[in-house]
Amino acid sequence: MKKNDIILVAIILVIAAAGLLYVNLNKKGGDLVIVRVDGKVVEELPLNKDTTQIIEGVGGTNKLIIEDGHADVIEASCPDALCVHQRQIEHDGETIVCLPNKVVVEIQSDKKNEVDAVVN
Repeated sequence: MKKNDIILVAIILVIAAAGLLYVNLNKKGGDLVIVRVDGKVVEELPLNKDTTQIIEGVGGTNKLIIEDGHADVIEASCPDALCVHQRQIEHDGETIVCLPNKVVVEIQSDKKNEVDAVVN
């Protein structure tokens, strides 16, 4: 590698690190846990209230726990239980998905998005 190649790689790494930092610092906290089964909303739960719910999915059940401002699926009747191994969610737009049971747990914010520009 030549000197210019090293400089180019360094610039790309700095830009990538800055982008990653920007995205992580601008995450919005969520307010609601939306539970969907087969695309239909079955539960809307506040993220700030600790609770445990059994979700009846299409292919079985999932156990959702909301605790300390985080939502997590801790048990699932599906054969692979990939949803159990996903990390806790707490930010707007994050999801946990159980494909065999057709269950989606999503975090949403109560706050409306402000529009700061209009494009024609």
